[in-house]
Amino acid sequence: MKIVLLDALTLGNDLDMSSLVDFGDVVVHRTTQPEETLSRLQEADIVITNKVVITAEMMDASPQLKLICIAATGMNNVDLDHASIKGITVRNVVGYSSKSVVQHTFAMALYLIEKLAYYDHIVKSSEWSHSGLFTDVTHPFFEISGKKWGIVGFGTIGQEVAHVASAFGADVYYYSTSGKNLKHAYPHLHLESILKDCDIISIHAPLNDTTYDLINENNLNLIKENAILLNLGRGGIINETDLAFELDRRCFYAGLDVLEKEPIDVSSPLLHIKHPERLIITPHIAWSSIEARQKLFEGILYNIQTYLSQSEK
Repeated sequence: MKIVLLDALTLGNDLDMSSLVDFGDVVVHRTTQPEETLSRLQEADIVITNKVVITAEMMDASPQLKLICIAATGMNNVDLDHASIKGITVRNVVGYSSKSVVQHTFAMALYLIEKLAYYDHIVKSSEWSHSGLFTDVTHPFFEISGKKWGIVGFGTIGQEVAHVASAFGADVYYYSTSGKNLKHAYPHLHLESILKDCDIISIHAPLNDTTYDLINENNLNLIKENAILLNLGRGGIINETDLAFELDRRCFYAGLDVLEKEPIDVSSPLLHIKHPERLIITPHIAWSSIEARQKLFEGILYNIQTYLSQSEK
């Protein structure tokens, strides 16, 4: 078998992927540009891709391609219908990053709640050293305990965030974006109530026709002063232009790990807001703890092994 990994750099330099050679000859590409994808697919019996797009036309021109392993849960970068028609097996990996995403959710929340950007700056700039005071309480922070935490999207990750938020002492509420996930111990509220009433709102929903532009100029104004809005679901759920405008207009805070265009465009209004301390953006890393990436790779190995075992029967 010829195994081709298209975008190894997205999995990290620290991940040992040498065990792939147990299944065949391996070619590793750090990155793959769209114009390079076809020629690399044509070399492969098995291809591993994280975000490289594989189209119907590429599959038609790659007759020896048998298995596409997606190094992620989302499968929107592969034409699944055409793969089925061509008899090409497509496998993804699920559940590997839940703990990592939950941890990053609270890292972002605490960073914003406790005004850590400000407090880190005043110490390192020597402002605190020259203040003559043993403390600085000019930027007050609140406790999660007793606050309302609203969760948009209540799948595995949303439910685990609810569990941890409850351990902090928060009162947890949720909004099901599908309208079907309603049988939980936590109260279900309409989106408007989540935005209006909750002190912390975290998004853990998939991107689809229902959730695209879900948070926009028509409801961002419902978020109360000093509240925290976090998106760890998918870019596109929050309208970024509308968010930038609202952050300039009122005092609340936002944390984004996902954006509609990744990497972020240098002209994005989010990079030019009047109060950058009210916003933290991380480069789509919530999924990527050391442990999560190892689980992801193990899932890829399992998918290859399972496919080969079934092919031998």
